Amino acid sequence: MAAPTMKERQACWGARDEYWRCLDEHEGDAGPCRTLRRSFEASCPQQWIKYFDKRRDYLKFKEKFEAGQFQPSTTAKS
Repeated sequence: MAAPTMKERQACWGARDEYWRCLDEHEGDAGPCRTLRRSFEASCPQQWIKYFDKRRDYLKFKEKFEAGQFQPSTTAKS
């Protein structure tokens, strides 16, 4: 896989930002954001998509944790 050009990287990041903004506006409901998700997937390498998806999950978890809203699972085994 060749490294994306600056223009391709900017298109990917822009599509990611639009998709994430839509998710934030719809409180994580991906339904209304399907078109933006497809654009995100078309603009970015698959490895980047996986990374960005995990990164968003982590950032949302961190946000809840720091706000004191994280509730650990009561079914977790020790």
